[in-house]
Amino acid sequence: MDLDTFIVTVFCIIDDILPDVIGDKPLRKRGPKPRLRDSEVLTMEVVGEYLGLSQDKALFHYFRRHFTHFFPALSQMHRTTFIRQAANLYSLKEALWQYLLLSIPHDPTLALVDSFPLPVCQFARAYRCRRFKGEAAYGKDILSRQTFYGFRIHVRLCWPGLISRFIIAPANVHELAAVPTLTENTRGFLIGDRNYWSPKLTFELSQHFIQLLAPFRKQSSDPNPSRSAALSRIRYRIDTVFGQLVQRCQVKQVWARDLWHLGSRLLRKVLMHSIAVWLNIQLDNKPLQLHKLVS
Repeated sequence: MDLDTFIVTVFCIIDDILPDVIGDKPLRKRGPKPRLRDSEVLTMEVVGEYLGLSQDKALFHYFRRHFTHFFPALSQMHRTTFIRQAANLYSLKEALWQYLLLSIPHDPTLALVDSFPLPVCQFARAYRCRRFKGEAAYGKDILSRQTFYGFRIHVRLCWPGLISRFIIAPANVHELAAVPTLTENTRGFLIGDRNYWSPKLTFELSQHFIQLLAPFRKQSSDPNPSRSAALSRIRYRIDTVFGQLVQRCQVKQVWARDLWHLGSRLLRKVLMHSIAVWLNIQLDNKPLQLHKLVS
């Protein structure tokens, strides 16, 4: 489909399910009615993330320059008003995402778990960084073998590639510590990398009908290399999703200055990814072929 069709499709998806998500409870109890409908703002956020517009300013000016025929009220709206309305839809983005999880075909009993680092500033400036003071921490980026200052985003991914849960934790929180929160009220198989090798945690999760599968901690002394290789081949699916979040959504470009705004921006990236997976399934594409949605 072309970009215009994609925008209309995303709007129809969001606008159709919003009444079911909101219910009878009003979103606003006071204040003037916004010029832009909430479904219009959410559509611009989702499409903007798909196009790689990670900055609110760039997103606003792009749609104001090219798509006022779809969003006429945007030409009479100030940028800060648009950004404030988008940020205030934090809970609505989460509710939409959770609602979509119920309608997107996936296997909730086969999940992958992993995390990726999220630096909030360059390491050389970390000692004087004022953003997220008392919330961010120093941690180790295993891939780059460097210390960074910021957070780790822990993700639970359901097969075939749907993000079902994520949490933001300080960078010094170990991956094993986030597993109980990611798996709460779930059951089935949970596959991780070597960092998730823990007989103690495996036993604790088994009491809740969750079977944690991970390669042996040390590759050099792995008693069953073929098993570890098979688990790694399955687990690579979550690396594909992380690559999409980093490259397409620029998730590691942190423009927010507090956890509330950071969470809102992460939610719109996850919402975009979920809608893209759903559309690919409807179009008989492979679920994670996001580039095929717009020609």
